[in-house]
Amino acid sequence: MSEPNDIPTANTHSEPLSRAIGERYLTYALSTIMHRALPDARDGLKPVHRRILFAMRELKLTPTGGFRKSAKIAGDVMGNYHPHGDVAIYDAMARLAQDFNMRYPLVDGQGNFGNIDGDNPAAARYTEARLTAAAEALMEGLAENAVDFRPNYDGTLEEPIVLPAAFPNLLANGASGIAVGMATNIPPHNLDELVEACLLLIKTPEASDEALVALVPGPDFPTGGVLVEPRESILEAYRTGRGAFRLRARWAVEDLGRGQWQIVVTEIPFQVQKSKLIERLAELIQTKKVPALADVRDESADDIRIVLEPRARTVDPEMLMGMLYRNCDLETRFSLNMNVLIDGRVPKVCSLKEVLRAFLDHRRAVLLRRSQHRVEKIDARLEVLEGYIIAYLNLDRVIAIIRHEDEPKPVLMAEFELSDVQAEAILNMRLRSLRRLEEMELLRERDALMVERAGLDDLLASPAAQWKAIARQLAEVRKAFGKTAPGGARRTGFAEAGEVAEVPIEAMIEREPITVIVSKMGWVRAMKGHQMPATALKFKDGDEARFTLLAETTDRILLAASNGRFFTLLAANLPGGRGMGEPLRLMLDLPNEAEIVEMLLFRPGEKYLAASSEGDGFVVAAEELLAQTRAGKQVLNLGAGARAQVCRKVAGDTVAVVGENRKLLVFPLTELPEMARGKGVRLQKFKDGGLSDATTFRLADGLMWKDPAGRTRTETDLAEWLAKRATAGRMAPRGFPRDNRFG
Repeated sequence: MSEPNDIPTANTHSEPLSRAIGERYLTYALSTIMHRALPDARDGLKPVHRRILFAMRELKLTPTGGFRKSAKIAGDVMGNYHPHGDVAIYDAMARLAQDFNMRYPLVDGQGNFGNIDGDNPAAARYTEARLTAAAEALMEGLAENAVDFRPNYDGTLEEPIVLPAAFPNLLANGASGIAVGMATNIPPHNLDELVEACLLLIKTPEASDEALVALVPGPDFPTGGVLVEPRESILEAYRTGRGAFRLRARWAVEDLGRGQWQIVVTEIPFQVQKSKLIERLAELIQTKKVPALADVRDESADDIRIVLEPRARTVDPEMLMGMLYRNCDLETRFSLNMNVLIDGRVPKVCSLKEVLRAFLDHRRAVLLRRSQHRVEKIDARLEVLEGYIIAYLNLDRVIAIIRHEDEPKPVLMAEFELSDVQAEAILNMRLRSLRRLEEMELLRERDALMVERAGLDDLLASPAAQWKAIARQLAEVRKAFGKTAPGGARRTGFAEAGEVAEVPIEAMIEREPITVIVSKMGWVRAMKGHQMPATALKFKDGDEARFTLLAETTDRILLAASNGRFFTLLAANLPGGRGMGEPLRLMLDLPNEAEIVEMLLFRPGEKYLAASSEGDGFVVAAEELLAQTRAGKQVLNLGAGARAQVCRKVAGDTVAVVGENRKLLVFPLTELPEMARGKGVRLQKFKDGGLSDATTFRLADGLMWKDPAGRTRTETDLAEWLAKRATAGRMAPRGFPRDNRFG
């Protein structure tokens, strides 16, 4: 046995790892770009779709013929042209049959080919398919040498490199794909408008982008909807080949009588799964993120009908839909990235004009090839006809030669100066054809072919005649698939987006009085009406009422936590008062070690005094306390071991603070800064303990508190306690509450 060092190295090639990986990755990238992800600008198809259509043509699955099992089609595609997974092939074929994905379906499916809810097609063994008229138009001319063919993967068959494409399928049906380092995303368009733009380019090759966009104003999605993208943005997207389109659902208000109404959505944005949209709307109702929405029902059958019920008849439908546009897929953005293969080789981001020009140039090449092919066929037939005419004029002699000569072919060629093709045609003629061999018929066919050939010669020699023929072909396509044909009318409308203003909560909720109750254990509920029923309410064992607040359903509730964070709750979202309520910690991200220290009503323009147990505080505007998320908003910064102690509405010109040591200090409100967030300044100096309570009042009215007997007491002579901020203060007057709080 030889040693490892003795292994022959004659067939071993060494190269740097970076170069080896780079070359192989580049090969993979090019394969992905050219043979998988990017469509061809000429026929708008990727290889897998082109092979599916060609294989179905080979199976003679015409639009007027019978259906074949999808499994048979996928098997032929995989075995003959596309050696990849049958599941991937079937999925690609199924998409070509889905009228909610394809503006002009290329496969006519029979069976379950999926639906707009997002359900998958049935297995290939259960479904059947055939070509559509649109697919047939894409392949018209394949038998007339219209395009080049190449060997299939194993060299046993041939497949077209590109299809002749009678209409601009790239834009008509759109395309999407992700390659290596690049991607494409093209929306579907209306074929009638595309043909109009092509005719303009034929007539005026230098037509501007503005003129083309005037004819192709935007995408035409199979699911309809309403485009709300500004015209300037659409024009820029088509000029550069990159951009985005805002697409909204189509809806209408349905009157139910007696002032009641509901919104009915009849078209949803392209590529939005209806089932997921319904789930999202139900989630918005459950989380009360859109309080104006009360219920959603899916009443769809073959068409789409999604019913949205408002919470109150006073809700403005436009405002409700504006909120839904923000929070779900009733409004989407479809990105445009017209990255396509030019001539099947070069990837390029093209403008609308460049894509249409690539299609028209392809159509001209197809026309020239088909015309040249027809000329060759005519020449071959004329040669045979000349032989037939000679045979007719010398029929008896021809028959005699055939009967008596052992090798009649060379004798015929020599005696009548026939070519090999002519002699072969005469010899292959059946006897029954002799009765039809009339000179007038032969001459009539020859003359007709000569006229046709002359016309083809003129066509091949004149670019103007070629473009005229292409325009005539496009007009025929327009008649077959344009706006007058079934399903050819534009489905996607246009509208001004308008500014979806910030909708005030009051506009979406019916205003009703409620009483908000928070217990000591942190359970919250909202009782209907303004009442103080804390004593009559039931609580869990060991629990009792902590805060009671008279509010309305349109209010926002501010909660100050001991960790210095402020939280916001919508009063309309609070649980009802029938049960024990719900824990606040399920609604807010409130840490276990924190507790609620104050509950307030949000009123714009009001200001609050916020202070910590260390004796630091400041004045803060109500707007700064509003939190947008469950996590709340940090307003009061605290030191180690400190907690938020006070948050009270500012009412007056003077501040009174009292410490745990029962020392009271009074000072002007002007000595406190107004801040949005921070630690604040020192309110009172302590040797031991910390801040117990703080309040604001008008010095002229005096300081009020409740004595131990529950009576309100007012102290107007405060000279003894009036001093500078951050001083120690003096002992509270006789009768001040034992809990050191102003009440």
